Amino acid sequence: MSEEKKEEKKSEKKIDKKVEKSAEKAVEKTAKKKKEKNPLRLQKGGNSKKYAIAIAKVELGKNYSVKDGFNLLPEVAFAKFDESVDVVFNLGVDPKHADQMVRGALVLPHGTGKSARIAVLAKGDKAREAEAAGADTVGAEDLIEKITGGWLDFDKMIATPDMMVALSKVAKILGPRGLMPNPKLGTVTLDVTKAIREQKLGKVEYRTEKTGIVHTVIGKKSFGAAKLQENFLAIASAIIKAKPPTSKGTYLKSVVLSATMSPSIKLDVSDLQSLVG
Repeated sequence: MSEEKKEEKKSEKKIDKKVEKSAEKAVEKTAKKKKEKNPLRLQKGGNSKKYAIAIAKVELGKNYSVKDGFNLLPEVAFAKFDESVDVVFNLGVDPKHADQMVRGALVLPHGTGKSARIAVLAKGDKAREAEAAGADTVGAEDLIEKITGGWLDFDKMIATPDMMVALSKVAKILGPRGLMPNPKLGTVTLDVTKAIREQKLGKVEYRTEKTGIVHTVIGKKSFGAAKLQENFLAIASAIIKAKPPTSKGTYLKSVVLSATMSPSIKLDVSDLQSLVG
């Protein structure tokens, strides 16, 4: 090995050590603020060194432009597996009031990267149509009995309108899990083929939680910055357009981007609004 290459390797090691040290200091500072005796408990997944290096790359208090935020994400998503990428929107709404509930569904341009298991509640021709369209499970009263018995081996349920009375028997089981079909979300329909196709393509549902936040997945780390950004802008546009008329003050308060194991990246709300119009 030449002397030049040896020197290059030495300098690289020095840089890595500096990054690790600055990362550890950042973690310790955060720990002190939170009065945490063991700083390592602040790290996701227990992998303190990798997380510390990742968090050092995120500038504290900075709101990143959408482009910069998505370009930074691959640098801080350090897990070996293909992490899911999530976005949290903090909205200026009060979900206690029905007229301020923000809820909807849309098919993301590049899907979610997950293969949804679809159960369809239908009879006769519609049941056969569902089977032909690729539904994983199709049934009627027999399917409701299985659910009553504790079977929940599906991610989404689609039902034809005529089955809704019978489905009410298991509403208390499906509702809290977000599995109850809803006509507003396109999961109560006569066009079961279209509904199944949309779910398979990566249709996501969004809904404000008690604190006024909307938490949704926008894809996988392997999608790359460009595709993730397109998915993000699609759902951000839908949420912004869904602003309730009764919402007062600032509607879109903050937006945070993260992967399963990564630190959070705050995005610039004004930049986002200029992109979606």
